[in-house]
Amino acid sequence: MAASALSNAILSPVSPPSQSVSSKPKTSLVKFPNPRSKPFIALCSSDSDAAPNHDATPIELRYPAFPTVMDINQIREILPHRFPFLLVDRVIEYNPGKSAVAIKNVTINDNFFPGHFPERPIMPGVLMVEAMAQVGGLVMLQPDVGGSRENFFFAGIDKV
Repeated sequence: MAASALSNAILSPVSPPSQSVSSKPKTSLVKFPNPRSKPFIALCSSDSDAAPNHDATPIELRYPAFPTVMDINQIREILPHRFPFLLVDRVIEYNPGKSAVAIKNVTINDNFFPGHFPERPIMPGVLMVEAMAQVGGLVMLQPDVGGSRENFFFAGIDKV
């Protein structure tokens, strides 16, 4: 109930529609206090002409995606990991036997964010290290570099 009242207050115009119409857009400034940092300020407008127009193109279509060198299906053929512990979604750069650059898509809905940390969600460092180890596995388990999946285990990492 309080959330809907807050959203209605934020989205409501400053002046009621019965007042005279001026050439200036009707806006209101809303401040959200945060005791740990600078206040978050949102500028809300009731005038749709004042809003920036991006030709109604979704943001994911406005920018080109990184080219995929290895997709999730290819990754699943190489790595034994499965959800929720497969921490590589796609590879965007690959140098056989030397290096790779990969992407793990994370969202606020991932199960570690509510507890790490509730007010400032951060992906745990041990999961970042595990993701790096899985990318290393993708590099070393490739047949073109003589990789074998029979006995390949991550044993440790230094200076992390």
